[in-house]
Amino acid sequence: MTYATSGWAALADPTRRTIFERLIAHPSAVGELADGMPVSRPAVSQHLKVLKDAGLVVDKRAGKQRIYQVDPDGLAALRLELDRFWNKTLAAYKAAVEQTGEDIR
Repeated sequence: MTYATSGWAALADPTRRTIFERLIAHPSAVGELADGMPVSRPAVSQHLKVLKDAGLVVDKRAGKQRIYQVDPDGLAALRLELDRFWNKTLAAYKAAVEQTGEDIR
């Protein structure tokens, strides 16, 4: 499984998507991410591990805390995969339109 593929799987969970969206806004520690979430700090840590294993977030030590942030390379991998899907869809649409145009003549 590639990072992009595992990234999509990681983001399939709504709680992980929420955590990821919060990290897009700004880097955060586990405690800050857990504030206002319907899950515990340990659960947030587990979700962060999945996101980290998928290559979507990185962390760095800041005193006693770990600060998590979006990994630009992991996000770029998702974007490349999405672009590939989009390009295939556009090519298929173009072929369908051109085929329909030939049928009309």
